[in-house]
Amino acid sequence: MNLLRTFLAVYRSGSFTGAAQLLGLSQPTVTTQMRALERQTGRELFERLPRGVAPTTVADELAARVAPGLDMLAAVAGPDAGAGRRADPVHLAGPAEFLCTRVLPSLAPLVADGVRLRVATGLTDALLDELRAGRHDLVIATIRPRGRALSAVPLTDEEFVLVAAPSWADRLKEPLAVEGPSVLHPVPLVTYAEDLPIVRRYWRHVFGRRLSCPAAVTVPDLRGVKAAVVGGAGFSVLPRYLCADELVSGALVPLHEPDDLPINTGYLVQRPGAPGNTDVIRVREHLLEAARTWS
Repeated sequence: MNLLRTFLAVYRSGSFTGAAQLLGLSQPTVTTQMRALERQTGRELFERLPRGVAPTTVADELAARVAPGLDMLAAVAGPDAGAGRRADPVHLAGPAEFLCTRVLPSLAPLVADGVRLRVATGLTDALLDELRAGRHDLVIATIRPRGRALSAVPLTDEEFVLVAAPSWADRLKEPLAVEGPSVLHPVPLVTYAEDLPIVRRYWRHVFGRRLSCPAAVTVPDLRGVKAAVVGGAGFSVLPRYLCADELVSGALVPLHEPDDLPINTGYLVQRPGAPGNTDVIRVREHLLEAARTWS
């Protein structure tokens, strides 16, 4: 049974190191157990890679057979199953702006009801690697993860809007509609990163061309981008949820309003199987329910 539990942790985390962190074991112990299981089955279960491992077809078949039973046992006799035991904190991670603007206010009722949270922020690729390694319980990702090691469900769609302060919008909105995006080239561009990921995507989707403007200001937090644009620093592309209040108040003005705005889907991601901490399930279900009200 212990060998199978360790096997499933390796299978789902994609590495011996990740499985060791999930199970509270040392990496040599995990390696020894997997060698023992491979000797018992007489088949190679994992292909060793420079970073982690890849399951063989034998491992895929074995995981499909043993996972339902092991997950059921974990749900019945999980670490927080004892009466009166305080559940472990739920480790939740995602983009800082979305967590602070949408997620944490939505989870306030659960916190008031005794759920404990440990929140981390960062970029999606790094957070998904940490999820595989067992550092998080849930990750809000800006892309759908590939492979079988993680389970993802769509959480919310975010629209992106080209915006500026009224002082710029008065000068730019009409020329932009007539002459196209070239009128924005002399205007300072405020963006999230030097490679302009959000703005480049907007240009391709809406204008059908490559963006040729360099960044005047980069801020690795979209709330900082918004603050600079509201202050009159220039223009940017922001998710609508983040600047909805400013659009209503007039502190920001949409420079262009196409019929087909670029949209990005956010995903709620976890490792497959029933989590041992039932509060993880509560947070997951609460977020999925709350997301129906986000606009």
